[in-house]
Amino acid sequence: MSNPGRIREKKKQWEEHLVKPSLEKFGIDESPARFYTPADIEGFDFEEKVGFPGAYPFTAGNYAVPAPGVAPSVGSGFQDTGKGLVRAGQYSGYGTPENTRDYYREMISMGQLGGPNLAFQLPTQCGYDSDHPKAEGEVGKTGVAIDSLRDMEIVYEPFVGDMNLDKIATNWTINAPASMILAMYVALAEKRGISPAKLRGTVQNDILKEFSGRGTQIFPPRPSMRLVRDVMVYCTKNMPMFNFISCCTAHIRGAGCTREQAVGFLLANAAAYIQLGVDAGLDVDLFMRRFSFLGIGGSMEPLKEVAAIRAMRRMFAKIMKERFHAKDPRSMMMKSNLWARTQEAEYTIQRPLNNLTRSVMGGMAAALCGATPSSGMGFPYDEPLGLGHSNEAWQLQRDAARIIQFESGICEVLDPLAGSYYIESLTNQIEKDAWEIYDKIETMGGSVAATENGWIQREIARSAYEQQKRIETGEKVMVGANSFNGKEEVEVTTQRAVSHPYDPGKRAEAEQIQIANLKKLKKERDNGEVEKCLCRLGEAAKDENINLMPLILKAVKAYATIGEMSDALKGVFGEFQPYNI
Repeated sequence: MSNPGRIREKKKQWEEHLVKPSLEKFGIDESPARFYTPADIEGFDFEEKVGFPGAYPFTAGNYAVPAPGVAPSVGSGFQDTGKGLVRAGQYSGYGTPENTRDYYREMISMGQLGGPNLAFQLPTQCGYDSDHPKAEGEVGKTGVAIDSLRDMEIVYEPFVGDMNLDKIATNWTINAPASMILAMYVALAEKRGISPAKLRGTVQNDILKEFSGRGTQIFPPRPSMRLVRDVMVYCTKNMPMFNFISCCTAHIRGAGCTREQAVGFLLANAAAYIQLGVDAGLDVDLFMRRFSFLGIGGSMEPLKEVAAIRAMRRMFAKIMKERFHAKDPRSMMMKSNLWARTQEAEYTIQRPLNNLTRSVMGGMAAALCGATPSSGMGFPYDEPLGLGHSNEAWQLQRDAARIIQFESGICEVLDPLAGSYYIESLTNQIEKDAWEIYDKIETMGGSVAATENGWIQREIARSAYEQQKRIETGEKVMVGANSFNGKEEVEVTTQRAVSHPYDPGKRAEAEQIQIANLKKLKKERDNGEVEKCLCRLGEAAKDENINLMPLILKAVKAYATIGEMSDALKGVFGEFQPYNI
């Protein structure tokens, strides 16, 4: 057994006789690299700090044995496919519902196995119909335009037979109007004679990170949390195979927060949501089965990202065991398909093929923390070039993940960095820093209070400023963007031999077509029934104890629009007003 005191003494001698002369030789005050020893993890307890994969505290990963044969396939995106797995496909959607429907038909013909993983246009995310003045110029741009049940019916037309709603999984990156999108899917399933209990998928429904990272909130924080609770309760009682939330700080990370902040904020947000379920009278070991996560974003520093993931898993297990008194070990496990990864904010529009190398770093980080490489690789290299990714870029992305997974052998070992003096020391330090952030939020009254008083937003703004300053001064190197971009460098471009899956002409026409279709819908539906449903929804919103999901479902079935339902709730909840940070 190593003697920490003796090692520290030996390190001093090493620094004096070897490090110091080298620093003087190079004319620098500090080495650009550190060396770690057993003294950096003095008192390290394997069982307490790491444990075994699939067992508390889950530092080493969620599963004792990885699923065999799981790998990227056409249209799978981050969602690797394999025998027995039912998963959604790659994140996608653009233009009108008809455009997205046709895209899925093409992807299915190419071999896509998963259901839609829908990207929504910004007006939909913000509670506006496509004919609202604020939606002008935005319809169908960042995702598909969804205004009513009619639009969901069209998007899911290709998913029938062996790919019917009870045989696929579907995901939606939607938050403020999550209850409305969920209700549309339930209504669609019931029209097809499928019970909601048979539906599988994930709705993001993570509203807290919208206030601090993305800005697509509709209502103030507390009534927004009420809607999260209503979805949570409804799904737990009626949709036992559906994930009612996907806690995600990738957006906050992209907005500029540090990895330590990302861990602290994510766990504080998760605790706020879990408390909602407990306060609603749900059994924590029951509803946590469908409580999921979507990672914490990432960076170009894979070892630090691996340490952050290990710390986060350990912290979450402790929170569930000690704060929420979970008994089932599965409740202490962070369920996610994204762990360490490359954040798209690290990509550059300059020399875009370099982004493939950046994504490979994320793939390696994912593999080193117990995930499949594709889950850590972010979006394809052409992400900065515009919404939607070329088929060539996806092919390169899949192949890179396959090379890591099947040619490198890195996936043959679970938590391969466990026991590393550096990794264990860094995991401990990130955990310590993240606990300080988590505890500070809890002393304020939790994430909702820390959002209402603007503290989280201010912290992110401060970190974002520091990060941008490092980029602009060149302290943070971004190859081809702020460094290595002289005249002697070659600007490598790409040739696209395959047509882009998103038709730019259709996207340009989407707004006019969608508005016309919406006008037709409003003319042909039973507007008297719609008005009754909206009035009932508004009245029910006044009573905190009423779950609004059944009333939203009735309104959806009458073909009320997202904008109309949002307006009905704004009349009671009010509309979010930005905080002065």
